[in-house]
Amino acid sequence: MKFGKQVVRFRIPILILTLVLMVPSVLGMARTRINYDMLDYLPAQMDTVIGQNELMKDFGKGAFSLVIFEGMDPEDVAAAKARIEQVDHVSSVIWYDSVMDLSVPMEMLPKRVYDAFCSGQDTMMAVFFDTSTSDDRTMDAIREIRGICGKQCFVSGMSALVTDLKDLCEKEEPIYVGIAVALALAAMLLLLDSWLVPFVFLASIGMMILLNLGSNYFLGEISYITKALSAVLQLAVTMDYSIFLWHSYNEQREKTEDRKEAMAAAIDETLTSVIGSSITTVAGFIALCFMSFTMGRDLGIVMAKGVILGVAGCVTVLPALILLLDKPLQATRHKSLIPGAQRLAGAIVRRFPVFLLIFALLIPPALIGYRRTNAEVYYDMGQCLPEEMAFVKANEKLGEAFGVGSTHMLLVDADLPSDKVRSLISEMEQVDGVRSVLGLETILGKDVPEEMIPERLRSKLISDRWELILINSEDKVASDAVNAQIGQLQKIAKSYDPGSLLIGEAPCMKDMIETTDRDFQVVNAVSILAIFVIIALVEKSLSLPFILISVIELAIFINLGLPHYLGQSLPFIAPICISTIQLGATVDYAILMTTRYKEERMAGKEKREAVKTALTSSVSSILVSGFGLFAATFGVALYSNIDIISSMCLLMARGAVISMMAVIFFLPALLLLCDRVICATTAGMKRGGPVRNNRREVALS
Repeated sequence: MKFGKQVVRFRIPILILTLVLMVPSVLGMARTRINYDMLDYLPAQMDTVIGQNELMKDFGKGAFSLVIFEGMDPEDVAAAKARIEQVDHVSSVIWYDSVMDLSVPMEMLPKRVYDAFCSGQDTMMAVFFDTSTSDDRTMDAIREIRGICGKQCFVSGMSALVTDLKDLCEKEEPIYVGIAVALALAAMLLLLDSWLVPFVFLASIGMMILLNLGSNYFLGEISYITKALSAVLQLAVTMDYSIFLWHSYNEQREKTEDRKEAMAAAIDETLTSVIGSSITTVAGFIALCFMSFTMGRDLGIVMAKGVILGVAGCVTVLPALILLLDKPLQATRHKSLIPGAQRLAGAIVRRFPVFLLIFALLIPPALIGYRRTNAEVYYDMGQCLPEEMAFVKANEKLGEAFGVGSTHMLLVDADLPSDKVRSLISEMEQVDGVRSVLGLETILGKDVPEEMIPERLRSKLISDRWELILINSEDKVASDAVNAQIGQLQKIAKSYDPGSLLIGEAPCMKDMIETTDRDFQVVNAVSILAIFVIIALVEKSLSLPFILISVIELAIFINLGLPHYLGQSLPFIAPICISTIQLGATVDYAILMTTRYKEERMAGKEKREAVKTALTSSVSSILVSGFGLFAATFGVALYSNIDIISSMCLLMARGAVISMMAVIFFLPALLLLCDRVICATTAGMKRGGPVRNNRREVALS
C-alpha cells in the first residue's frame, strides 16, 4: 500500500498542485490551434499534396474559391472585384476584366470562356489566396468577401466550407460539454449510491480533461473532431475508474474505521484493477495512430493521453477530494436504484443455449450490414453542414447557374509548347463530365499572339516553372463519376507532361478515399491484435481473448451494420474510428466479468455457479459504465448540427448499449459453452475448480 499511503499523506499538496496546473492548462487550451481542413491530414508524399505546395511556392496561391454574383451589372461586379483584390491575403482574382476591358462586350470572348464566366444574369470569378485552405487568415478573408458583396454574392470552395464549419463548431462545442456533463450527471445520480459523489467525480474528471486539452498545446494543433469529441469521450471512458475507486473505498470502510487506511487500500486496489482495463482502452486509441490519414493519429494521441490522465486523476485527485469531503459524501449515501441481478443471472445461465443461438443468428446480417455500411460512407464534407449554411447555398447556386460540381487545377511544365497545351486541353474537354478547361492558350483563342496576352493575366497563370489550367467539372466532389474523371484527366496530363500535377478538392478527396480504405483495414487489425495480446497477458489465457473479442466485435458489427438497414450514410471517418473506440472502450465490460468467472472457477465452483456469480457481481458495474458512456454521447448526437459529430456520438452511444447487452447476454453463454477449452488453455485453471468439480460429479453419479 506504499503508493496509496503516499497519495493519502500528500492529498492536500496534490489538490493544490492540480489547481495550480489548471491555469497553464486553460491558457494552453486557448492557444492550441484547431484545424478544420480534413485534407490537411493526407500523406505528404501524395501528388495532390505536392501540387498544393508547388502552387503556393511558385504562384503564391494556396486556397481557391469561386465567387458567384447574382443579377449584378458588369460595372458593379468589376467594382466588387476591385474591393476583393484589396482584401488581405487575396493573391489574385480572375474574371472577364482580367482578359478584356469592360468596354468590350463579353460576347466577344470565345464561347467556352464566356460560358465559364457568365450564365444568364449571373457571373463568376476565381479568387486565389496566398494562404492555405484552413489558415485563419484565409477564413477571415472569406468573411470579409462575404461582407463586401452582400446577399448577391455566393462564395464556394473548401475554404468557405472550413469557415462555416469553424463558426458552427465554436458556437456548438461549449454546449456539447454542457450536455455531456448534465446527462452523465443524471445517469450517475440515478445509478450510484450517493447524491453528492457524482459532482465529486465530475470535478476530478473535469480537471483531468482540462490537463489533457491544455497539453495539446505541445502538439501544435488538433483537428476539430478531436476537440469536439475528446472531452466527451474522456468523461465517458474514465468515469468507470472513478466508480471503481468509490466502491472499493466503501468496501474498505467496512473493514476498518480509519478512513485514511481505507483509502490507501482502495487506491492500490483500484490501480491494480484499472491498469489492465485502461491499457486495452489506450491500445484501442493508439491503433488510430497507424492511420496514414493522420487525423487518426491526432485523435488517437489525444484520447490515449486523456485515458492515462484519467487513471492518474482517479488514484490521486479523486481520493484527495473524497477524503476532503468524506463526511457529506457519507451523509448523502442512499440505496442504489439498480435492482439485484441474481434473478436475471439465473435466467441467462439456465437458458444459455437460446442466447448462443441468437448470437449465431445475428452474425450473418450484422456482418453483411457492416460491410455495406463501410461501402456506403460519404466523403463530401459539405454533406456535414446544415442546408442553411452559406457554403451549402453557394454550392447549390454554382451547380444550378453554371453546372459546376467541382473545380480542379492542373499544373503543367511552363516550357510545354503552346500547341501541346492546346491539344491537352482539347483532349480533356472530351472527358465525360468536364464542363470547361481554361488555360492561357484558350482564354483568348489560338489566333491571338502570345505577346498580346495581358501581363496581369499571364502572371496569374504562368510562373517560371508551371502553367496553371483550371478545369470545371459537372460532377460533385467524392462522387464515383468525378473519381473516374480524375483518373482520365491524370492519364491525359501525364501523357503530355509526366511531371504534371492535378490538384483541388476532388483529387484530394479521391486520394483520401484510397488512403482511408487502407487505413480501415490496418486500424482494425492493429486494434484487435493489440487488445488480443493484452487480454491474453492479463487473463493468462489463449482462448479467452478469442471469446471476449468475438463478443465485442459482434456488437461493433451490429452497431455499424444498422445504418445500412436504416438507409443512413455515415461520414467516412466514423466507421474507422468507432470500430476502434467501441472495441477499446467496452471490452472492459467483458474483462470485468471474465476475471470474476476465472476467480470463481479457480476457487472450486461449478461452471454454472461461477458464471452466475460473475454475471451477478458484474451487471451493476457494466450498467453504470454503459449508461454513463451512452448518456455522455447521446445528447450531443441529438443536438449537433455537424453530421460528423452527431454521427460519431450516436454510434458511440448506441455502441455502448449494444456492447453492454452483448456482454450481459452472450458472454455468459460462450463461457459456459467453452468452459472446458478455457480451463485447458488458461494458466492456473487446470489445477483449480474444474478438477474438484469433476470429482464431485463422479461422486454424485
